[in-house]
Amino acid sequence: MSLSAGIVGLPNVGKSTLFNTITNLRVEAANYPFATIQPNVGVVKVKDQRLIDLANLINPEKITFATCTFVDIAGLVKGASKGEGLGNQFLANIREVDAICHVVRCFKDKDITHVFDTVDPVRDVEIINLELIMADLNVVTKRYSIVAAKHKSGDKSLEKEFNVLTKLKSLLEANKMPKDSDWDKEETLIIKNYNLLTSKPTIYIANIDSDDLNNPESNNNYLKLKEYVLKNTKDKILPISVSMEFEISLLDEKDKQDFISGLGVKEIGIDKLIKTTYDLLGLKTFFTFGKKETRAWTFKSGMTAPQCAGIIHTDFEKGFIRAEIYSYLDLLELKSEVTVKEKGKMHVEGKEYIMQDGDVCLFRFNI
Repeated sequence: MSLSAGIVGLPNVGKSTLFNTITNLRVEAANYPFATIQPNVGVVKVKDQRLIDLANLINPEKITFATCTFVDIAGLVKGASKGEGLGNQFLANIREVDAICHVVRCFKDKDITHVFDTVDPVRDVEIINLELIMADLNVVTKRYSIVAAKHKSGDKSLEKEFNVLTKLKSLLEANKMPKDSDWDKEETLIIKNYNLLTSKPTIYIANIDSDDLNNPESNNNYLKLKEYVLKNTKDKILPISVSMEFEISLLDEKDKQDFISGLGVKEIGIDKLIKTTYDLLGLKTFFTFGKKETRAWTFKSGMTAPQCAGIIHTDFEKGFIRAEIYSYLDLLELKSEVTVKEKGKMHVEGKEYIMQDGDVCLFRFNI
């Protein structure tokens, strides 16, 4: 399971700089032979100190981090929902990602012109969100016409979908995002079939000046955007100095760590962005531990042991017998898998076990 996020934003807000930063940090494509890396796609490691600590116990031949794919969504301008600019391409690309990273300009720089001449983060957000709403309204209206006709003729099997579409249409016509309303489990599954842009979780990246890095609250534009996001959405907001991130991405690892320490921050913005996205999507991590390879795997909260085994290989899920599981914290404390077993910290779980963040797993299967 790989996380994908689309980077969107108006011109001159820092979107391209953010993607260039990600490109500088991306993993080698050779490490992931099934990944097709295009110029507008960057794959970066999910930095997880837990994996590093586990690997330090046995110095495995290979350490494999989980990854996150960022897609640079091109061509967004006002009128994208009507095909303006590269609107159709933009909409097609963004429908394929798990989450949206919406870059919003909160910095002032007279040498970088704004497409609307002034810096106004709330206005910019509303412009892009309206394009998403109008594009989805077109999708929902078409489906509504089909379902409404069948429902009117007495087809009761479409009762639930008709009600969902009626509510969706009403929300979108009122320029509201469906994801900010409450839906039950069945309704959520119905909505998922439409792959709506306005249902995708979003992180608003407030692109602030580097001088505001240690105190984002001193930036009035950030405060305006933060108030808007917290008041009107269920989404997340993250202040990042994109220009600073780009400078950091150009450094080698040692200089990078020294630079970060000098800034007085614990981690760079890209790492914060990935962690925030994980939290927004309800993603967790389990580990496999061995001399040949120690690896982190991403899974969705609530998944069972067989489902997580299937992330490694579909045959593991089909032939699942049991999972031998212990906490990474116990392994770090006791230093070896043998001692973990001797101390009774390893437990054997069956098909009903719900995986937990930080589980170290050995899956037993038969095919």
